[in-house]
Amino acid sequence: MKKYIVTLTEDERQSLSSLVSSGKAAAKRLTHARILRKADAADGGPAWRDADIALALDIDARTVERVRERFVEQGLAAALDRKPQARPSRLPVLDGDAEARLIVLACSRPPEGRARWTLRMLADRLVELEVVEAVSHETARQTLEKTSRSRT
Repeated sequence: MKKYIVTLTEDERQSLSSLVSSGKAAAKRLTHARILRKADAADGGPAWRDADIALALDIDARTVERVRERFVEQGLAAALDRKPQARPSRLPVLDGDAEARLIVLACSRPPEGRARWTLRMLADRLVELEVVEAVSHETARQTLEKTSRSRT
């Protein structure tokens, strides 16, 4: 006996049909829409078994179970879309204060004997000033690229 039974309303059924027929969405979103359409146990719905849906869509049966569960517990939007990340996979190397220090440094007079700052010199200087423990010249480049200020 299935614990999570999908019963779509007429509006939900129509919405999923138009989503799938347009084909203009992320592949995962379209697959989840197809799962919900096949799993629909409301009157007139196909009410396919998880194994049959998995076989027809060339996915794992566990995926079908998870989509069913999310639909029943959290609704249509949650079943179609990916779960948002609780935290980013990588924390930024430079926080707001460190970015500001980098910009100030880049806009300052370059070291004696140099016409301008290089990215490597900026990164090394941030480490010397103990703004960060370590930073690459590429991180410095990306950070400076984000700003609209001119480095003169």
